[in-house]
Amino acid sequence: MIEIKNVQKSFGSKVVLNGISANMETGKCNLIIGASGSGKTVLTKCMVGLIKPDEGEILFDQQNMTTMAPEQRKELRQQLGMLFQGSALFDSMTVAQNVMFPLDMFSNASLRDKRKKAIEVLDRVQLRDAQHKYPAEISGGMKKRVGIARAIVLNPKYLFCDEPNSGLDPQTSLLIDKLIKEITTEYNITTVVITHDMNSVMEIGDNIIYLYNGVKEWEGSNKDIIYSKNELLNKFIFASDFLQDAKEMRMLDDGKKSKTDLS
Repeated sequence: MIEIKNVQKSFGSKVVLNGISANMETGKCNLIIGASGSGKTVLTKCMVGLIKPDEGEILFDQQNMTTMAPEQRKELRQQLGMLFQGSALFDSMTVAQNVMFPLDMFSNASLRDKRKKAIEVLDRVQLRDAQHKYPAEISGGMKKRVGIARAIVLNPKYLFCDEPNSGLDPQTSLLIDKLIKEITTEYNITTVVITHDMNSVMEIGDNIIYLYNGVKEWEGSNKDIIYSKNELLNKFIFASDFLQDAKEMRMLDDGKKSKTDLS
């Protein structure tokens, strides 16, 4: 679990994060949503240790990152898996070499064992046959899957995904969502997803945090969000036709259930 306690961050006179508290639960997909400039990226950078908050605490299974010594923070970061928005693959490396890169950086295992581990995670994302290809030879969706394989190759306890569906078509986005959800459950990872994709919110949003102007405006699950009476949240999410349709369908289903209960 990741616990965020009263985190505040300002740049000059501009308050970017204003007293944010939240829990990111283990084995669940925890989504951070909000418009551009709401504080999502700064909060995430605080969580992974790239920015130090002005006030507050960030605890990883009760270990306070904000007060850790540099060596402790380095050790903790090795437990963090990162899926970057643009996949961030090395063009000069094959798929297998890209996945092995964290092992080369942080593992003392033999080359044979590192390659075996890389193939295992490529198998998990169904890309064993692409191991010898270069990033330029595979599709955008495949690159995302390579990114996921690389993110989990060190068996992380925490997985951070930055806009995992950016630039993907709807069908591929659904596949990536499904894969992130499956891996979160199978590996019992604390997964944090930063997204603008409302389809992802409804598909994998076990816990959703909505930020507005640096404040946590709402928190709940993908089931709760349909019935939210928060005006700011509703304006944000129901700009999506998908969610408007989902709300109407849910209300229709509830109406049918009520009639059944009365009969």
